[in-house]
Amino acid sequence: MTVTIHPSAIVDQGAQIGDGSRVWHFAHICAGARIGEGCSFGQNVFVGNDVTIGNNVKVQNNVSIYDAVHIEDDVFCGPSMVFTNVYNPRSTVTRKDEYRPTTIKRGATLGANSTIVCGVTVGDFAFVAAGAVINRDVKPYALMAGVPARQIGWISEHGERLPLPLEGEGVARCPVTGKTYKLTGTTLAVE
Repeated sequence: MTVTIHPSAIVDQGAQIGDGSRVWHFAHICAGARIGEGCSFGQNVFVGNDVTIGNNVKVQNNVSIYDAVHIEDDVFCGPSMVFTNVYNPRSTVTRKDEYRPTTIKRGATLGANSTIVCGVTVGDFAFVAAGAVINRDVKPYALMAGVPARQIGWISEHGERLPLPLEGEGVARCPVTGKTYKLTGTTLAVE
């Protein structure tokens, strides 16, 4: 396997891109970026210097991944979703020393046109709906929607909604994989 880079893309000297990854039209990968294997970067994607990206991450068209964003394996970044890295930006005030780290955990989905405000962690296999604005940490397996986003349910690793209350006790099975999930209080885990 090799890395596929479209002729219109810019990959700065020093960027590390794992085997089997693909960089498509007009993308720009900065020199300090660290990218795993089997990733895909759509048209017009930007990846900053202080960015780490795991394996099998799919970044759709028009996404900018700015410094201090760290993405784990198997994450999906939908078309035109947005990351920020400064909480209170001003054109006249330089705040590069105030970047807030953002972490997207394994298997999470960030829907089209969603916004991830800097300084948060989106938990394992969480699902952020299209257009949602995340301004606080998201629990693993949480289904988030709205502006600002709130939890509206739970989701399986396969991306299927689970019939469980937001809190309490319960057990649900993914209708596709049959994997069982157990809710205890406000925490969902694979049983």
